Amino acid sequence: MAVITFSDLHTEAGIRSLESFLSGKTYISGNQITKDDVKVFAAVLAKPSADLYPSASKWYECVASKLATRFPGKPTGVRISAQATSAEAVPVVPVKEAAKEAAADDDDDDLDLFGDETEEEKKSAEERDQAKSSAKKKESGKSSVLMDVKPWDDETDMKKLEEAVRSVELPGLLWGASKLVPVGYGIKKLTIMLTIVDDLVSVDSLIEERLTVEPINEYVQSCDIVAFNKI
Repeated sequence: MAVITFSDLHTEAGIRSLESFLSGKTYISGNQITKDDVKVFAAVLAKPSADLYPSASKWYECVASKLATRFPGKPTGVRISAQATSAEAVPVVPVKEAAKEAAADDDDDDLDLFGDETEEEKKSAEERDQAKSSAKKKESGKSSVLMDVKPWDDETDMKKLEEAVRSVELPGLLWGASKLVPVGYGIKKLTIMLTIVDDLVSVDSLIEERLTVEPINEYVQSCDIVAFNKI
């Protein structure tokens, strides 16, 4: 939705063009307030005369009321209308704040400043949230893990044990350096490094569902996490 513009709203001609456009309408772009209203409101110096410009005056009051609700606790005061014959008390709403917020994303047609979302706007907002969630997952943290893999006995083929361990492939799992460490009575354990993407790999599940079940448990008796560090 392109933002609607008018001629210089600081002049009588500009207010007349606004009055003509708003004839029979409550808001500029439909039945509810949008960023178009906020931006045009910010360009109007003061409330148009209700006698000379009834439609523009009514629109101004509606937008001022919405902005006052949007920014509670802001001061009110008197503004002199160039078209009015006397001073008119109207809300001194923070139009610069509202206009800045409305302009923050001119290309976002689903921007809703006032919480009155349509079904289409809600759907678009949900899609944006899902996209942000996916992006966060892609940026998920990683961890470095040091693990001890213990064989059944001194007759276990440690080369085949390591091959079986490294045969486990999962998205977000990367096996690293390893070495055999004596534990006594001729038995050695495999100490191995691995890097995981935290949201994709659970070390506990890796051990319980992959490394200590068939066929790998033919070689692996147990696994222990020696160190676990966030990267």
